[in-house]
Amino acid sequence: MESQYLKRCLGTCLKKGLAEVAEHQPADPIEYLAHWIYNYRRILDEEKKRMLERIELEQEREAALVELEMLRKMKEEELLIQQKLEEQRQGQLEKEHEDLEQQNEGDKMLLQQKDQEEDEKTIVELTDRPGAPSLTTVEELDENEQSKSTTDLTVESEQENSPLT
Repeated sequence: MESQYLKRCLGTCLKKGLAEVAEHQPADPIEYLAHWIYNYRRILDEEKKRMLERIELEQEREAALVELEMLRKMKEEELLIQQKLEEQRQGQLEKEHEDLEQQNEGDKMLLQQKDQEEDEKTIVELTDRPGAPSLTTVEELDENEQSKSTTDLTVESEQENSPLT
């Protein structure tokens, strides 16, 4: 039982240390073996520390890669969201533009109707006055045909109704 413990805990260390003592044959082999075992332990501790540092660095590297990938995905999502927002803004602007155009067309139509109504009122007012010519029918002919224009008719009728002639 004890021999197994010694083999497990000190086997490799003692074999190598005793081999060193036999090879170098120092004047004080016990002190030499003690220093050698102390250095052996220090080297084992340093190797263990380096191994733990490598493992920790590898874990940090993997965590950094995961974070970098997450940042890349977030950037892609941000770009997609910005693109969708821009498309929505563009659609809104187009809709507002169409609405404004429709409103402008409606306003133009209303203005034309008002102008037409005012023109009709003006003609009615002019023809309803005493001594004004009757303009209920006006013929408009092509430019090639030779006949009196609408303005000529109104001038002649005014001359007929005026008391100076």
